[in-house]
Parts: sequence; structure tokens; C-alpha cells
Amino acid sequence: MPTSQPLNSPALRLHPFRAVRYDPLRVGDISGMMCPPYDDIGPNRLRTLRSRPHHITRLLHAENARGTAAHLDRWLRRGVLVQDPRPALYVYQQHTGHEVLQRGVIGALDLPCNGESTVLPHEGVQPHVVTARAALMEGLRAQPEPLLLAYNSATRSAEGVIDGVTHLPPLATFRTGGITHTLWACTTPEEQAVVAADLAPHQALIADGHHRYAACRQLRDRHGPGPNPWQSCLALLVDTSAYPLRLAAIHRVVPGLDADKAAAAAADVARVRPLPAGARLPEPGELVLTGAGRAWTITDPDPHALNEALTGKPHQWRDVPAAVTDHLLLAQAWSVQNLPGAVRHVHDASEATAAVTRPGSGTALLLPSMTERSVRELAGAGVLLPRKSTSFGPKPAMGLVLRVLDSR
Repeated sequence: MPTSQPLNSPALRLHPFRAVRYDPLRVGDISGMMCPPYDDIGPNRLRTLRSRPHHITRLLHAENARGTAAHLDRWLRRGVLVQDPRPALYVYQQHTGHEVLQRGVIGALDLPCNGESTVLPHEGVQPHVVTARAALMEGLRAQPEPLLLAYNSATRSAEGVIDGVTHLPPLATFRTGGITHTLWACTTPEEQAVVAADLAPHQALIADGHHRYAACRQLRDRHGPGPNPWQSCLALLVDTSAYPLRLAAIHRVVPGLDADKAAAAAADVARVRPLPAGARLPEPGELVLTGAGRAWTITDPDPHALNEALTGKPHQWRDVPAAVTDHLLLAQAWSVQNLPGAVRHVHDASEATAAVTRPGSGTALLLPSMTERSVRELAGAGVLLPRKSTSFGPKPAMGLVLRVLDSR
């Protein structure tokens, strides 16, 4: 899976920075300050977490950017959050027992200029979400969440340095959900240079954080050229040749749709066959429809119907499960309106299936996962996938490392 840049192309540049982190002497176990990924936190849990003093959700999920900045200022003055004394690249690892789920490097990544392809988005964004994220970061004068980026190093020339850093005393260790999170600092300029040189010739695929990335670019453009902290963004880069990320599908649940009627309507635009044994994960090239204890496979979309549903869309979308789901089935066959609450996006297939077991509870459509190779190839060709097409993981814990853009 090639990810190297052509010769003489712009470089992927990651810089050391002085991270702002929770002081366990002030807050105790820092695992209680961390926040699950955005897609994994519901409104009830969010309210519970926000009720805790100094919890990171008070910064990440706020309606008033000015009030949020006041929180950050107070926490810095009171020593709840402290800034590391030396610039560092931060090695971050998630593991269970002896199995390393993910290991990468956190730093300040140069934002590419227009026309440069050092960072590859693979999904589109919603402008109002980008605007909200930009307002939050500008109000805070901080980047509180790292992007999750995947690259593929054939040489792995930095692997020895990164492995050596993990034998140093860690800056932080904590557990959430059965996963141990560990953070180390790489502060030696010579070792930082080795890591930076290994990254430079590669392209990084955005695994998570498309809206944050677009917001960072918006702020970079707003603050103009020249040296300023908005020229770079907080990012975690994972070499997936050494530590492959998990790539899962995001499933659809339609509360107001009867499963039998959905199967009948889908048969007008694709091949639909019953699954006597009930719902299961779909194989490549198929979708699984389920509801009220029944299940069907959907395969072989009618070419004419698919062409009509994807008019004006990239031709590569014909092989993208989310595009077939959203445009051929939801929009065309089932006439589901693109309105809030009409479709739920669920990351866990068991949860999606369980949500529609009772008669009248709706319909779930289970999607197969794509491969990182196919996602990267489409991104490299400039083809953005429909929203909610992919879910890369494991995602970094939110609240572990913040990048504050001035010293206050």
C-alpha cells in the first residue's frame, strides 16, 4: 500500500511542542478526566461527564466558546492543567496485556497548502460543524483533540527510536474500558530528527478528525501566512505497517421503517434473499437488512437504478457500501428524508440489530467494512466517500494531550 510522496513533493512535517496535560496531583486518577471519542458518547453520558469538575468535556462539548476559554484559563492558573517544560514528540500507545493495539507519535503537524497532498481526507464534511469546531478552537486558542492519521513506512527507520522511548518512565498511564493508555516524551533533538525524517516522505490518511482538520485549515487561512501557531495542528500519526488500525463499517438504523416493507422495496432495485438463520455481518459486496427477527441479504444493485441514484456522484461510489445504502436504498427505494433523527448511525452491528428486534421498532442495515487500501486509493484519487462510511480505531483518548497556542 504505497503512501510515499513523489520526489520533490512537499514533506509531511511533524514538530515537537510543549503539551498541556492534567496534573494527577490535582485531579487524581486522570482516567476520570478523559472523554470517549465523539461518536461513542451519548447525550446522557455527556451530561454526567460534564457534571464532574475539570472534566475535559467542559472544553470539548461547550456551546459558548468564551465561557470555555475561561474554564481553560482557570485550570491553567490553578495548576489543574500544566504545560510540559520542554518541547517533545509524544509516543502514545494503547494496549491490552501484551497486545499493542496502537502506537503512534503526537506532534504539531504542518497543515498542507492548497494543492499539496501530504494529508489525504477521505470523507466530506458538514460546513456548519466545521464552523463550530473552528469557533471553539479559536475561542480557546487551543487544539484540544489530535487528529488520527495513518501512514505506511516501508523503512520503519524511526521504529528503533520509538521503541527506545517506550522503555523510559512514562509521563502518564491509565486504563479505560479494559485498555491501558501510556504516554512517553521524546525530548532529544537527535531522536526527534529521526522521527521527523521517517515521516517526511509519506502521505498521511485522515483516519479520524475530518471536521477538526477542515477547521484547522480554516483557521490557518483566517490568520494568514507567516509564522504563527495556526500553521500546524495537533495530530497523532500511526504507522499502520507496524500497527494496523481497525477499520469498521458504520451501520444505519431507520426507526420508522418496517423491515418487510423495506425488503420488498429493495427488491425493486437489487437482489434480495432471506437469511433463515437471522442477521449476521455482511460479506464484501452485500448488505444485510434486518428487523423484527427477520433478515435478508441485498446484493447486485440494478445498474440503471444505481446510475440514477448516483447521478452527479463519482463513478467509484458504485462500489462503496455507504453510497449504495444512502442513495440507492435510503433515498430512492425507501424515500427516507434527510432529516434529524430519520436515520441513526451505529458503530456496533450487535447494537444496531438489537435496536430493531421488536415489531414496529424499525429496520437496521448492516454494512461491510472497507479496506484501508481501498480507502487510501480513493482518497489519493481525490474521491471523498459519503459521510459515515468508515470508522477507524482505536481512537486516542480525548483529554490526554492539549496544544495551547499561547502561554496565557
